[in-house]
Amino acid sequence: MRRAGKTRGNEYGEYGAGPDNGRHGRGRHRLIAFVAILVILALAGGSVGGWWMWDRHWRQIPITVNGTSMKVSVDMTLGRLLRDNGDFDAHPGNLVDVAGDMIEKHAGKPIVVSINGAAVRRDAIDSTTIPQDGMVMVTSGEDVTEDHTVRKETVPHGESIDIAGGSIQILKQAGKDGVHEYWVGKRSGKHVDKGVTVEPQDTIVVPLNPRPEGKKVIALTFDDGPSKYSGPILDILKEKGVKATFFDVGEECLSFPDAEKRMLEEGHQVASHSNTHPDMPTLSRDALRAEIIAGFSNMKKASGHVTKVLRAPYGAFGKKQWQETSDLIDMNVLWDIDTLDWKRPGAKAIHDAVMTGAHNGAIVLMHDGGGDRSQDVEALPGIIDDLKKQGYEFVTIEQLIKMAGDAGDTGDAGN
Repeated sequence: MRRAGKTRGNEYGEYGAGPDNGRHGRGRHRLIAFVAILVILALAGGSVGGWWMWDRHWRQIPITVNGTSMKVSVDMTLGRLLRDNGDFDAHPGNLVDVAGDMIEKHAGKPIVVSINGAAVRRDAIDSTTIPQDGMVMVTSGEDVTEDHTVRKETVPHGESIDIAGGSIQILKQAGKDGVHEYWVGKRSGKHVDKGVTVEPQDTIVVPLNPRPEGKKVIALTFDDGPSKYSGPILDILKEKGVKATFFDVGEECLSFPDAEKRMLEEGHQVASHSNTHPDMPTLSRDALRAEIIAGFSNMKKASGHVTKVLRAPYGAFGKKQWQETSDLIDMNVLWDIDTLDWKRPGAKAIHDAVMTGAHNGAIVLMHDGGGDRSQDVEALPGIIDDLKKQGYEFVTIEQLIKMAGDAGDTGDAGN
């Protein structure tokens, strides 16, 4: 008797493709295809992943550290670079005593790191990636001096005050005291003489007789105003197109503020002629300083104008006065043509005094206050006209100093 399995084998053959074997064959084909796809995807994925790892981690880039070229991985951070290279032999500073001897090693300021000239904060070093071609600088930290007390002594400044023969006395350098320091360390207890830490600076005052090369200029100046005569004088100057310099008395500024404001508005220079018109060499140091300060202050109250230019009453301002007030003024302006108008010699005499003494760089002394100045008002138009005929240009003191060049360079002479 034949078995059923044998019969089926005979019917389809031992390896025949019967119905069940067909289904199994198709399944094997699908499995093989699926595995092939997985292999392809795996290979492709491995290639992409490898490229990503190379681009983001393994790729080497050039950098320069303290002037030496080297290559690092593209994701190198400053922190790892420093750790891998022993901080490039840089180290924190030390804590030192007032004498400069070490108290504690590496207790000073930390290492300084920069990329392309920009310092990197200590808390950002581990998160800062170095760019390609980055210029890294690693330097040791500075030493720190122990806490200490400081005793200071004043080193008096010297002076060079030469004012003889100048129509203008100019402060070329303000005097400044120096400083001598002594330190005492709070931790070490050491006492150290640090010497002169601020050098003294001499007061330097020089005379000037401005003679601008290639020019023919003259400066008209008016003292003792403002007053009721200032307006008529300003009218003439405006009509003739001439600028002048007014040396105003502080108390008079408060009495005639509008006149002083007009002087400034019309382009004239305004400076101080003291506050009450005293003989300055007769004053004590404190009184002299108070007089000058009050004159400048009342001028500012009257017109808002600020200046450090002075004409001392009677021209009396010597070396002692400079010693006592050189921090208050920039210059003292005198004159080289005195019209003697205060004597009321007549308009013609005032006119002739100017014409006789006229020269390039001359400073003419006249008055618009302090008494009857009607003769000045009468003489002024002819003075201007006749000087113009001789080719003179009228300038302020500030303009005259600027024209004189380096010898008259005091900064902003008008202020």
